[in-house]
Amino acid sequence: MSPLGWLGFVVAGGAGAVARHLLQSWRPVGAGAGFPWATLVVNVTGSFVLGLLTGLALYHGFPRGSLLVLGTGFCGAYTTFSTFAVDTVGLAEEGMTGGAVLNALGTLGAALAAAALGLAVAAAL
Repeated sequence: MSPLGWLGFVVAGGAGAVARHLLQSWRPVGAGAGFPWATLVVNVTGSFVLGLLTGLALYHGFPRGSLLVLGTGFCGAYTTFSTFAVDTVGLAEEGMTGGAVLNALGTLGAALAAAALGLAVAAAL
């Protein structure tokens, strides 16, 4: 990758990290204090964006360099597997086994569905 590509990657990663921080510092009104809603939203929306970008590259010639910068840089910094794992274990440790299972299966299922939807949207364009 060119120096300009690396710069774009770093900027996109920074933007993704800031966007995640802003979204995770927000919590829906009335949401349960124990369930990690913001992490769920971050991972699902990030999966949709990555699916969309991948679909644009597959079906519409979106440049591979841009896919690398935005997909790996922005989406990689925006989404968070580590926080998802810590949240899930934390729910289990707090005795919220059902919440932990719901978080694990719900996040994985919703993220996969969002990525598939992103691919489908790109294919339909």
